[in-house]
Amino acid sequence: MLKHVQVRSSSSLLRPGGQKADTLSINSNMSFCSLHEPALSSRSSSYTSLNETQSSTGSASVPAAPPTTTVKVYTRCLRPDLEYKTMSVKYTTTCRDLVDQLLNKYRMKHRDPNLFFLTMEVATRSTGTAVRTILVLDDDSCPAQLQACYPRADSKFTVRMRHGGLVKVYDSVLMAESQYKSLLVSDRTSVDQLVQLLLTCYKSNESVHNYSLYEVCRTTSFERKLHADDRPLAIQQEWSSLAEYSFVLMKRPPGTPRSGRDFPLRRSFLQWSRNRELASWSGREISVIEERRSKSHRSPSLSLAPARKEGEKSFYI
Repeated sequence: MLKHVQVRSSSSLLRPGGQKADTLSINSNMSFCSLHEPALSSRSSSYTSLNETQSSTGSASVPAAPPTTTVKVYTRCLRPDLEYKTMSVKYTTTCRDLVDQLLNKYRMKHRDPNLFFLTMEVATRSTGTAVRTILVLDDDSCPAQLQACYPRADSKFTVRMRHGGLVKVYDSVLMAESQYKSLLVSDRTSVDQLVQLLLTCYKSNESVHNYSLYEVCRTTSFERKLHADDRPLAIQQEWSSLAEYSFVLMKRPPGTPRSGRDFPLRRSFLQWSRNRELASWSGREISVIEERRSKSHRSPSLSLAPARKEGEKSFYI
């Protein structure tokens, strides 16, 4: 920093005795020079070090990654040739997440995750003998947290399989050469999850929202779009014949709503149509049907319904 000082004398003021008083006015002009200013570079270095200190302090405030641990899971249900698999999981990893990781490890992405669940075998010691108890874990349970409550030698995690059924879906919309695909799914698997399994089998990255699943009856030329929360296996179990009814995957036209039905969710067409037709009949017709059913000792079927009037619509969405 260069400092220029100018000194001026002024005689405008008089002393008490009549003499002029000299006054000094100091005009200081400050100019900065980057070549001859060692103090500026020191300030810059101090500012830089201060920023580094603040950045290091800020990085220390970022929350650390959650700790991980290892969990030994017995997977004979998935791979009979492998007894167990040691997985590195977080304390927030749920049983559903762990099942998904195991399916990815074993390259079984086409398997339905709802078919599998985890159990925890716990050994409790009382009166000198070890009593082993098997606990069925929910999908939201965290195995790492449960393992921390017991010694490793006294706890054992095992993958088990639920009961399911085969569902045949005509999926030529995904691949023209394919007629249908049969998948083993759980009774809790929804329509969206079934569509996602089909997309995974064909290694497609499309969204499930681009497709809809329909329940089709060949004999009555009827088809119904299923809701995303419907259970295909539960609907299939209510069919009178697998040869008449089937599931068909269709491309959803853009801009159309995913659901717009005039009947309750999670209900097959058989039960819904039966109740709707019974509500339209008179009391005498219902009594006649009940009398026929008591004589034949057969459950009511759609054949007891009155003939469809000409021009009546049979297409419901």
